[in-house]
Amino acid sequence: MTTSKEQLEAILQKSLEAFVIIKKHSIQQRVALMRTIADEIEAIGPELIATAKAESNLPEARLTGEKARTIFQWRSYADALEKGAPLDASIDTANAERTPPKPDIRKTSIALGPVAVFGASNFPFAFSTAGGDTASAIAAGCPVVVKAHPGHPETSWIMAEAIARGVKKSGFPEGTFSHVYFETNEESQFLVSHPIIKAVGFTGSYRAGTALAEISAKRPDPIPVFAEMGSVNPVFLLPNKLEASAAELAKQYAGSLTLGVGQFCTNPGIVIAVESPALETFENALEEEIIKIAPSHMLHAGIAESYEKGCKKLTTQPGVEILAVTETEVLEGQGGATVATVSAQTFLNNDALQEEVFGPFALIIKCENIDEVISVGGKLHGQLTATLLATNEDLAENEELIGLVTDKCGRILFNNFPTGVEVCKSMHHGGPFPSSSNSQFTSVGSDAIKRFVRPMSFQNWPDEFLPEELRNANPLGIWRTVNNELTKEAL
Repeated sequence: MTTSKEQLEAILQKSLEAFVIIKKHSIQQRVALMRTIADEIEAIGPELIATAKAESNLPEARLTGEKARTIFQWRSYADALEKGAPLDASIDTANAERTPPKPDIRKTSIALGPVAVFGASNFPFAFSTAGGDTASAIAAGCPVVVKAHPGHPETSWIMAEAIARGVKKSGFPEGTFSHVYFETNEESQFLVSHPIIKAVGFTGSYRAGTALAEISAKRPDPIPVFAEMGSVNPVFLLPNKLEASAAELAKQYAGSLTLGVGQFCTNPGIVIAVESPALETFENALEEEIIKIAPSHMLHAGIAESYEKGCKKLTTQPGVEILAVTETEVLEGQGGATVATVSAQTFLNNDALQEEVFGPFALIIKCENIDEVISVGGKLHGQLTATLLATNEDLAENEELIGLVTDKCGRILFNNFPTGVEVCKSMHHGGPFPSSSNSQFTSVGSDAIKRFVRPMSFQNWPDEFLPEELRNANPLGIWRTVNNELTKEAL
């Protein structure tokens, strides 16, 4: 099963050969490919769910929903491509009467080249072999080389075979999609540093993501690494909302914190609030919820061990006090919910308290006043999400905090919890470093395709030799910006 360097070299050469061929394929052919792959994934029998369940400890219902989400990603990205959204086609027609004469200039987006994808362990379908990185790269016209995640290798192979069947049925070259497996860093470094690879998609830990980015930066031709590396996703619990709904909010928060044993990159691991009787009510209600939530098995033993170490590291920091832990015995391989508290001043003076603990761990930061809330917000690192549990009155009274928080995250939520990432164009799943390596791009939603394309302008080209999306007749029937006006009309 392990891919050698020699095999990887041959695979990369096939990927490059495929890229040359794919560039000649029409957008309609690419759309058909994606829909065929979606059909192949949908047709996989119960062995997919059974295998993933055995490898990941995730429940059947969760995996069934994730399979549907994965299929939807492929189809929705195909729909977006068919409508021309990721092409961002624009035309500025010539004007010979101008001095100097204005040339005809037309711009579209073209594929970067072969892409290396490193999937996540916590979503074996939607963020792994057949996940959003693979789907968006293929939508962009890029061949993909997926490195199978060691946490679910058999699941990865089942998905890879489905994609390969879709590639073959659609008449695309074999190198359009490749699947490799290795466990050492050496092969990963070889893959990312190889001159054939032109971009990297990654979902996982900060350490691994930054390592890949460093390798890329040292190449003779640095390439983009789109790494989504998780965050602590702060929840700001503002006074009026807290006063009105403390117990209810505690119950909702406990559910979000412990969903999927806390194994989400959007897990809300920090709560920030001003000390008050209402906050005490929140804490008491949260304690009641946490102690009765039974521990569950985590994705694998390594993650469970890392979670235990992370909890111990943070709860033994000076000034940190444990508020609540599950009352059920935590067995080997399981993760039990833990909530701790700390003062704002202690948090501000100890950067270790910002470290993500991947699992159902939360830290409540208790502030003396709203000024301390703002100070804590300013201290936070870049986040995927930030949540404001607030009334409209709270929002009106805290414009400074809202402005500060929007500078810190890629998605800001109002009276909602972040453990749910909708697949749609308006979703931004990314954020300022270190939550992701490039805050300008999302890894979820059809705009994820834009990570793997680059702009290309054509000046004074004959119409018949232009890409279809730029031709006068607009044969694709897509929206284009023509002389600064959005239109589907032909020229």
